[in-house]
Amino acid sequence: MKRRHATAPALLLAAGVVLTGCGESADDAKQDDPAAAALAVARDYQSAANTLDWHRACELSTIRLRRGTIEECAGRNIGPAPTATAPPTASASPTKTFDPPTYADGSTMQPLTRPTPSGPDRASTGPVTPEGEPIEISAYGDHPAGYGVMLSYTVTWPSETTTARQTLRVVQEAGEWRVDQYEDVQDNDMAHGDPIRDTLNWG
Repeated sequence: MKRRHATAPALLLAAGVVLTGCGESADDAKQDDPAAAALAVARDYQSAANTLDWHRACELSTIRLRRGTIEECAGRNIGPAPTATAPPTASASPTKTFDPPTYADGSTMQPLTRPTPSGPDRASTGPVTPEGEPIEISAYGDHPAGYGVMLSYTVTWPSETTTARQTLRVVQEAGEWRVDQYEDVQDNDMAHGDPIRDTLNWG
């Protein structure tokens, strides 16, 4: 009895089966692990918001959260372009801002220290990192059930660095994971046993 050898196409097919079984694609992994997929979307959303990439953040938001099209959502967050302030005219009275008054000896007063820029768009933020694992959360109010994720990142001002925390509700919409809610986490929230549910269900 002769042993039959596999033909080249059969060998290639067998190799393909082996490779497919050993190497799962990222999309397959996301389908197999919805908590990991929800976490990835939450991190992507928060990173985009921190860097003022509002178009990306709005892409990752549910229709309910973005309240309109992606472009409308991004436009609301970016806001109108700042208008230039006209310089004072020559006849304008001297002010501390534009032309500090002089003393009798000809010296000028020291300019006022400008306030430190404020707001998240003026601070430097560190990498977004998860705090604990995503948890399943039930529907609350207008928000559907999904996963709750807590993220943290550093916020560096000219004079100090603090840690900010956010909780995000990530839900499925049209087969995709999207952020539907986000809440600030305060120090007293962290003192409780369940800050994710406390903030997302009562925030």
